[in-house]
Amino acid sequence: MQARPTWVIGAGGLLGRAVVRELESRKTPVLTSKISWADPEAALREFRFGAEKLRNAAASGQWTIAWCAGAGVTGTSQAALDAELSLFSRALGVFEETLCADGDGRMGAMFLASSAGGVYAGSSTPPFTEESPVQPLAPYGFAKLKAEAAVTDFAKRTAVRTLIGRVSNLYGPGQNLRKPQGLISVFAKAHLTGAPVSVYVSLDTLRDYLFVDDASRLVSDGIDRLVLPDVLPGETIVKILASQRADTIGNLIGACRAIFKRRPLIILGASPFAKAQAHDLRLRSVVWPELDEHPVTPLAVGINYTVQEVQRLAVSGKL
Repeated sequence: MQARPTWVIGAGGLLGRAVVRELESRKTPVLTSKISWADPEAALREFRFGAEKLRNAAASGQWTIAWCAGAGVTGTSQAALDAELSLFSRALGVFEETLCADGDGRMGAMFLASSAGGVYAGSSTPPFTEESPVQPLAPYGFAKLKAEAAVTDFAKRTAVRTLIGRVSNLYGPGQNLRKPQGLISVFAKAHLTGAPVSVYVSLDTLRDYLFVDDASRLVSDGIDRLVLPDVLPGETIVKILASQRADTIGNLIGACRAIFKRRPLIILGASPFAKAQAHDLRLRSVVWPELDEHPVTPLAVGINYTVQEVQRLAVSGKL
């Protein structure tokens, strides 16, 4: 049987790069594209070209799109989030036109990376599961829900089986150090530069930290699970992708201190974005629990891998 080709969109980012590695390790044919995100019209041409390449690679057989892209964070402006969502919606239109004509959508599967922290930030009664009511606190979270709704509508129209992965706090080698998120990478960079780290929430704030290689395995396993016969054409599955263990920021600082051999220099400050941060974001998945049976990377091990990568960047002058 012909292998199902997978087009990873956002292959240059933290999650996308790891998903490419994981799929290639499984001998899955992987396609990637360089997308001009700042130029929507150019991006749409690139989406069309990529969709045509995927269609040709599938040769009338099965195909998958893994959307791992997303530049927004909690503090991203509403205008930037609206632009990102508009481009995503237009890209779905290109996929529908190019890949799903004459019922061909039944041959397709799609993964969308969403944000657990964004959509559950204002929810009550943790740990949060896929059955918990969503309640964003910031435009970022509302934008993630709109993207989820857009891909769900796309699935219904086209019969493409779809998996929405609500990812917890992702970390690991390859994180964009210019992006204002990723506390573990920020600590690692500060350790090497000697700069202080500003923390805008209390040190007993609970977060679920997911190492990127564990996330890519969950995504890949989820895609394999998505195409089994019990998932109907056009059905959308929502699954939390998380370590399902919670650590306080204080615990995180302690783990960093053990690795760095000194305590990170922390400045407790205030930020207008702090009110959009939940105090307790414990997570538990009740959907496809068999995917969560694989052991996850211990926090100290993941932090050490991240520090080693930042050290390599520093030595090469890329920090």
